[in-house]
Amino acid sequence: MDPRFIDGKAVASRIYDEVRSQFEALGGTSRKLVSISIGGDKEVAVYIRNQVRGAERAGIPFDDQYWDGSLTQEECKARIVAMNDDPDVIGIILQRPVPEHINVRSLQSAIHPLKDVEGMNPASIGNIVYNDLALAPCTAAASVELIKETGLKLEGLEVVMIGHSEIVGKPAAFMLMAEGATVTVCHHMTRSVAAHSRRADAVLVAVGIPNFLKADMVKPGAAVIDIGINQILDEKTGKSRIVGDVDTEKVIEVASWVTPVPGGVGPVTVSILMKNALTAHKRQLAAGWI
Repeated sequence: MDPRFIDGKAVASRIYDEVRSQFEALGGTSRKLVSISIGGDKEVAVYIRNQVRGAERAGIPFDDQYWDGSLTQEECKARIVAMNDDPDVIGIILQRPVPEHINVRSLQSAIHPLKDVEGMNPASIGNIVYNDLALAPCTAAASVELIKETGLKLEGLEVVMIGHSEIVGKPAAFMLMAEGATVTVCHHMTRSVAAHSRRADAVLVAVGIPNFLKADMVKPGAAVIDIGINQILDEKTGKSRIVGDVDTEKVIEVASWVTPVPGGVGPVTVSILMKNALTAHKRQLAAGWI
């Protein structure tokens, strides 16, 4: 691999090894991660397969549950509350999307913060504001981990976050500020994204637009973290392929580091999920839940 690419698979592998080692030091675990998929959306299956593999590498039992799409909001919530009280459950993963009649934020709020391995409970996100990053949203945490992989010192680093979603952009910005970075957040109402991104030491992009970040939007020598996942039709082959939010072929000639898509943020995100499971397990032990 071109050394300018940050190898997300290698970073993920290191995290899995660390998580497995720490679980073994605690005597291992028979407790399980529970994945909840409501309505059986086909696109979710890919993410679940990756999570199953990640759990195997981390040495964590994984319970993949598919709930009928006809279940009501209250029925789903009651099942989650029961899992909160189940000592065999180490953490709960709520797969998205969910059926239209289900309020996903309400169900995320129903997951106890100590079992919120995705970091999506409002309490978990709120903790980031107070510099408690242990159970942060996985994709945001993966992005920060990949900036660290470059060797750049986060204290005082000029960072631009393009995209301000509740699950990536906003928490990533708070996490970076907690690490001492100076952060600018751009979004669809920002007048000139390029004016901000050109001065950044590191740029994170999560907008869902293929090849959004161009070479002329990047400062020479910067680190670029591509969080986007987009499916496009390849004009040369006539087949669909996955690309990010960065025009990688051009940007790599300007930046010092770029995360590839696929193979960058994605693998690290799953490994962070397992790292969060370890943290949840430790905190539940400390709280006397087990």
